[in-house]
Amino acid sequence: MASFDAGGLTAAPGPVDRHMSAVRFLGQDRPYWHILVRGAVLLMVTLGIYRFWLITDTRRFLWANTEIGGESLEYSGTALEILLGFLVAIALLVPLYIFFFLGALDVGTAGPTTTLAVIALAAIGQYAVWRARSYRLTRTVFRGLHFHQTGSGLHYAVCVLFWWAMMAVTLGLAYPFAQASLERFKLAHTHYGDLPGRFEGSGWQLFLRGLPLWFAVMAPTLIALSALLAVDWVLIGRILQSGGNTSDILARIGQQAPEFYGAIGLFVLAFGFALLAALALFPAFQTIVMRWWVSGIRFADVSVTSRLRMFDVYKAYLGFVALLLVFALTMIVIAFIAFAIIGLLFGTAEQSKFAELFTILAMVGLYVVSALGLSTIYQATAKLSVWRLTAQSSALSDAAILEHVKAAGEPGSPLGEGLADALNVGGL
Repeated sequence: MASFDAGGLTAAPGPVDRHMSAVRFLGQDRPYWHILVRGAVLLMVTLGIYRFWLITDTRRFLWANTEIGGESLEYSGTALEILLGFLVAIALLVPLYIFFFLGALDVGTAGPTTTLAVIALAAIGQYAVWRARSYRLTRTVFRGLHFHQTGSGLHYAVCVLFWWAMMAVTLGLAYPFAQASLERFKLAHTHYGDLPGRFEGSGWQLFLRGLPLWFAVMAPTLIALSALLAVDWVLIGRILQSGGNTSDILARIGQQAPEFYGAIGLFVLAFGFALLAALALFPAFQTIVMRWWVSGIRFADVSVTSRLRMFDVYKAYLGFVALLLVFALTMIVIAFIAFAIIGLLFGTAEQSKFAELFTILAMVGLYVVSALGLSTIYQATAKLSVWRLTAQSSALSDAAILEHVKAAGEPGSPLGEGLADALNVGGL
């Protein structure tokens, strides 16, 4: 689910009164597209190694184009220190992976070992998220002063695992309270110089705002699951084990378990509706959570409020969808041309080893280009638009207090960022 950092403080509009700061986001689409497209090409060339430079360039662009009171933020992290942190993290994780792999080979210990591995890696992943957040905060500079983070990463990881369990038990209803608790923990250990942070967002407030969305998605999901539970799966298993061709098996199922087809049909319809509802309501969900989160941020007497509009967020995602459809159509045409050329030159895969080889290479290449293209389009449209909209719809009050902040805190280690990247739990 969604998770946010103190970097969200970077957004607010022009002054509303003399107590409000003048905050702007000045970033333009074209240079950001240039960063992402160049990064995608270099990711292919370097087999993914360039991602450390890409994330650094992305952060520098977003931070530098966010102004508070006429002064922009600065990102002081480097790609090299993230790469070194990643290599150290890999060296630490490899023995752990080997231990779990060897334990899973033994039939007697495979189950407990797998369970232990999942829990351990989940805990390590959240510890990495905490350490990576510390790194990003200490590399975020405003008016020459750094943000920083205190507190225990292990404590945070335990809290996250507890709330994950609560969300599983309550089918997601505990999410607002989990977010409120975790954000209070994060902001309580977040500082701008010697200025302490805190979070005042209410879990109940987020719960009430998000409850209609939960019903829209979970009600059809529960109907779909209920449909499956109504089927006599033991009988279906016996019919399948009795053998015969597919048409005979389907005929016997229709005779002995006629409710099966109706249940499967209801499941497909209900689950399909739930999936469509989740996709359609995601921008609304993101708007509600982002507005709630931004409005809960406090640094001493400095407060942030948000007027983020749901309509604007939907426009941003519709722009992403439109461009994605164009990209998908383009990739289909390219794939058709590529396979047609292979067929003309080498024949079918059954007729020629060269045709088989080039077909595999074309499929791999198309997959890589499609994945990188999808990520690039999403980052350059939806993600950038939401960042900009959040900036333009937020207001920072009593910002004069920031002029009297003193330096404090130590730089965070890049190991956390590297560990998060190695476990694929990193973020912007």
